Amino acid sequence: MKNRKITILGTGNAMVKNCYNTCFMVENAGEYLLVDAGGGNGIFTQLDKAGLKLKKVHQMYITHSHTDHILGGVWIVRQIAAWMKSGKYEGEFTAYGNEKVIRTLRTICDLTLWDKFTCFFDDRIFFRVMEDKENIRLLDAEFQAFDIGSEKERQFGFMMTFGDGVRLTCLGDEPYSACSLEYVKGCDYLMSEAFCLSSDADRYNPYEKHHSTAKDAAVLAQDLGVKNLILYHTEDDHMEKRKKLYTKEAEKYFKGKIYVPEDLEVICL
Repeated sequence: MKNRKITILGTGNAMVKNCYNTCFMVENAGEYLLVDAGGGNGIFTQLDKAGLKLKKVHQMYITHSHTDHILGGVWIVRQIAAWMKSGKYEGEFTAYGNEKVIRTLRTICDLTLWDKFTCFFDDRIFFRVMEDKENIRLLDAEFQAFDIGSEKERQFGFMMTFGDGVRLTCLGDEPYSACSLEYVKGCDYLMSEAFCLSSDADRYNPYEKHHSTAKDAAVLAQDLGVKNLILYHTEDDHMEKRKKLYTKEAEKYFKGKIYVPEDLEVICL
């Protein structure tokens, strides 16, 4: 559908140096949802490079409270509060996430931002706790958060169902677990982390970090009837060949369309 797309702002794991941490913007019906924000104010650079105007963004969803996902959110809140203070931001802004995400984000903001910014909290800037399996409307679509069953950090993925029935499912930055079956099975687009290539597993030890390989994600997507597979949250040692290498490994096991995006790449849904 025209104007329904994902702009991948960052594709890397927590410790990358050659790309930005994993985060992206979903656009539909002229509205925007920022999903995660990376580990710092580099989110502003990525938004500028992508030609995305933060002043048009009124919703942010953070999957979990690890530094490479949540700290950029503090900068987002700070900038929007500053614009509100100067009369340059219209409307309200809401940050969504599970209870720990919202508690962590709110606490950092309360401790580090000036009163002239925090005065907008609960007035025009809202911190909204999402419950497991909760449904809300975002971007003129049905948005359902779900607990991915992480053993490392409570993390919520999400499924968006658009007006024409197209389903986008994001698993956050950990592998699929059986509790996510209803959200993944048969979805049109699956966003799945792939920490490294299967051939590099001995080097990167993905399983020790609660991550998976491109092969693992591809096998899962094929078994569950996924139509399009988007791989992200990778290492950054293969930047020049990453797209080719990850696609080559995944296509051995998955017969649908495979995306291995670079930072700032746009995927039309």
